[in-house]
Amino acid sequence: MNFAVGFKPLLGDAHSMDNLEKQLICPICLEMFSKPVVILPCQHNLCRKCANDVFQASNPLWQSRGSTTVSSGGRFRCPSCRHEVVLDRHGVYGLQRNLLVENIIDIYKQESSRPLHSKAEQHLMCEEHEEEKINIYCLSCEVPTCSLCKVFGAHKDCEVAPLPTIYKRQKSELSDGIAMLVAGNDRVQAVITQMEEVCQTIEDNSRRQKQLLNQRFESLCSVLEERKGELLQALAREQEEKLQRVRGLIRQYGDHLEASSKLVESAIQSMEEPQMALYLQQAKELINKVGAMSKVELAGRPEPGYESMEQFTVSVEHVAEMLRTIDFQPGASGEEEDEEGALDGDEGSAGPEEERPDGP
Repeated sequence: MNFAVGFKPLLGDAHSMDNLEKQLICPICLEMFSKPVVILPCQHNLCRKCANDVFQASNPLWQSRGSTTVSSGGRFRCPSCRHEVVLDRHGVYGLQRNLLVENIIDIYKQESSRPLHSKAEQHLMCEEHEEEKINIYCLSCEVPTCSLCKVFGAHKDCEVAPLPTIYKRQKSELSDGIAMLVAGNDRVQAVITQMEEVCQTIEDNSRRQKQLLNQRFESLCSVLEERKGELLQALAREQEEKLQRVRGLIRQYGDHLEASSKLVESAIQSMEEPQMALYLQQAKELINKVGAMSKVELAGRPEPGYESMEQFTVSVEHVAEMLRTIDFQPGASGEEEDEEGALDGDEGSAGPEEERPDGP
């Protein structure tokens, strides 16, 4: 059966409206929530203004939102369950808004302003029997219809029920469904809040582990740098020792070469002397000096390969391969923290005993 269906209010029943209104009362001002509505970690709702009043009363030294001084946050207790709510520097403005409750308030106010029964419902007529009102509900077809349709029309073999009875039943079912949906949404919101806290914890733990990882590798790099400096110092010492020895030999050979050159020059000048008597007076001495100079034994030269520095070659392939095997070890960080805590505890317990004077 076809008929014109007018709009029916979602919450037209006065009793259902009263029950819903009780759920929308702020526990502080005892009036309907005024937007914006904030949801606490304990899943209770408050007007933001009321929450701010409670927060300011519990934290009188906390700076207002427009202040230029940076505050460190504060805390207050939920008026419904006394759960302690810890806030950051944003105060109540850091709390999440409950948009679901705000939307329900808007719908409630819209439905409350409408009459309980509109004219369209009062004059809803059957299209097949234009003079008949829609006054029964076909349970088989699940549609409203009129009495003539039941007697002579398409619903004569169907099971029907009074329209008000079905109306109240379905309104009650819808109201219960809304209540269950709101409760389910609250649970979902709680799960979302928990998962957001898990995300924050993951970020904090990752940041901490990154810092530890950087510290470990910086420590490893410092060890490598220290060892490199020690090896460079050893190489520099060997270099200086060899250079000093070779340079000393160079000076000895240079001194011998200079003396020999002067002697050769004196001998050549003596040979150019034209007078035999004068030449013979100097010749014997020069002959002896030249003979002695030619017999002088110089210090030995550096042995073959003395200049080589191959003994200072460093093999790092096995170290590099070992470094490439560095990997994460689950549980190692926690064990180290336990060891550090145990050491701190031992030091703390040993301190007073060392400072305690001897007894009689």
